[in-house]
Formats: sequence, structure tokens, C-alpha cells
Amino acid sequence: MQRTNFSELAACSIARTLDVIGEPWSPLILRDVWVGLSRFEQLQADLGISRKVLTERLNHLVDSGILERRPYDRRPRYEYVLTEKGTELVDMLLVMTRWGDKWLAGEAGPPVLHRHHACGEISAVDLRCAHCGEPMHAGDVDVLAGPGATR
Repeated sequence: MQRTNFSELAACSIARTLDVIGEPWSPLILRDVWVGLSRFEQLQADLGISRKVLTERLNHLVDSGILERRPYDRRPRYEYVLTEKGTELVDMLLVMTRWGDKWLAGEAGPPVLHRHHACGEISAVDLRCAHCGEPMHAGDVDVLAGPGATR
């Protein structure tokens, strides 16, 4: 099946990001690699994904610079590790987690908790302005044309 190239639809950072991880398997693969599942067999077992689809998604994430493929034996077999670009993408997954915990976790509560290394406390991601440190949410910003705008 031909993938839609969202990055060509508009000069839009959301569309460009969707071109990299806009189908359901890629964020789940990133989550698994982030928590330490780095080998093909581990990913397949955890996700229940077909070998063909997992191979396609891993190749796409490697080609996009999100994951790096490293050999771990002579056959060769590979493990997958997050690149710097991929690690920053996991930050977005933490924001998605906060939304899912708030709106979809139900009475049981969140399925996982996150302990912040700096303070040792269980916490969630809180979006803040990089300039002033104040909370930054959709109602707190204006959207302005940037230097890469095409219209």
C-alpha cells in the first residue's frame, strides 16, 4: 500500500511529523525501544505485529533518522536504539501519555507512572514556555507565520 507523504501537503511541522510517525505502529515501536525492548523479536512479541509490518516500520524509522540499527551478533542480527532525534520524539509521546492518562485511563488510573530523575518524584509532563517558564497550552498561544511559511 502506498503511503501518503504528508510532508508535501503543506509547510506544516505537524504534517511533517505525521509523515514520520503518523501511523499507529511507529509511536508504539518508539515507546518499546525507549523502555528497553531493542531487538526485533522483543518488539514483535510485545506488539503482536506481523514481521512484514514491523520490518517496514523499523526501516522507515531508521531511514528517517529516528532509530539506529546496531548489530549485536555475527548473523547479523540488529538491535534498535533511539537517536537524538528519536529521543526528542519520545518527549511528544510523554505529552500524549499525559492526555491519555487524563481522558482515557478510567477509574483504574494510568497504566504506568514516570519518575523524574532530577527530583525523584512521580510526575507527568507539563508544557512550559521555553522563554518565561509559564504554562503553555493551546489557549495560551497565537499562531504566527514563521520563516518557513509558504503563504
